[in-house]
Amino acid sequence: MYQSVQFVEPAPGADPEETLLGEFEDELVAVESARIARAAFTSSERSEYAWWVVRESGAQLANFIADSKSDKEFVLDLRTGELVELNP
Repeated sequence: MYQSVQFVEPAPGADPEETLLGEFEDELVAVESARIARAAFTSSERSEYAWWVVRESGAQLANFIADSKSDKEFVLDLRTGELVELNP
């Protein structure tokens, strides 16, 4: 199972608010859920900093990472521990 999660930082340095967007059996469906939430957030012109991750249920590492300040998306290369930019 994969979790799609949204984090919103209400003020700089404040603890982020974590919202579970859903749990999915398919990783690609979970990523699409995060992309839809990101598009809705950025089109609302909210000023808070937010980011979205897709991770295996209960995991601390993310399979997909995106944020509200850029159009870039990343995955974590588990072999090297490096973030790799995706070309959507």
